[in-house]
Amino acid sequence: MKPSKIYKENADNCAMLAEGEASKDSPAYKRYRRMEEAWRALAEEQEWLDGEVSPFGTDRAGT
Repeated sequence: MKPSKIYKENADNCAMLAEGEASKDSPAYKRYRRMEEAWRALAEEQEWLDGEVSPFGTDRAGT
């Protein structure tokens, strides 16, 4: 399995754990959301490193 796919699964797990929290103001909810964002950022960077996405994104200015 590609590392980016594993990272996305980890992000999905963090999102699920965050939704399981009783309050969106709880420290655990906020921690899970930060972890989710970090895993998604890692997945995006890994996709770029693997050459799956352009380093310029899909909306390049001036082209």
